[in-house]
Amino acid sequence: MTDKQKAILDSALKLFAQKGFNAVPTSAIAKDAGVSEGLIFRHFENKAGLLNAIMRIGLEKIQEEVQQLNEIEDPRERVMTAIEFPFHMNVEDYPFWRLLYSLKWQQESYDVVMAQPIRGVLQHALAELKYLDIEAEVDLIESYMDGFLTAILLKGEGFNKEELLAALRRKYK
Repeated sequence: MTDKQKAILDSALKLFAQKGFNAVPTSAIAKDAGVSEGLIFRHFENKAGLLNAIMRIGLEKIQEEVQQLNEIEDPRERVMTAIEFPFHMNVEDYPFWRLLYSLKWQQESYDVVMAQPIRGVLQHALAELKYLDIEAEVDLIESYMDGFLTAILLKGEGFNKEELLAALRRKYK
């Protein structure tokens, strides 16, 4: 990937996360990235191509996290590590997660593929732990994770992550 392509993707991610995918024209991305709008079309074809490129990069990061989760032998620890993910994610990744969460409400853009890798880890771990209703339990854990991510992303520094994480550990360990 060239420096200009990276600048385009970085600008698109930043602007999509701040203003929403539908609200950001490619001209604004080009201006922010310091490139011509034509260069965006040459490298990414259109705005949807930009979004697809961002999502591919995000999915690669998610798959790296899943690989680390799968290396944890104890299924209980694997589940807790997954639940705790929102508390340990890199601040630099916040724009990606903001974008992903905003796309949830834009049905034509949201793709459930992003949730599948972590969902699979949870299903496998809960099966090892002999849970009876694995799908309901995975849905519950995903709901917790969604709530934690939303709170962390929206409240930022005004949110006491450590206090909530300590309460979560007391409850589920």
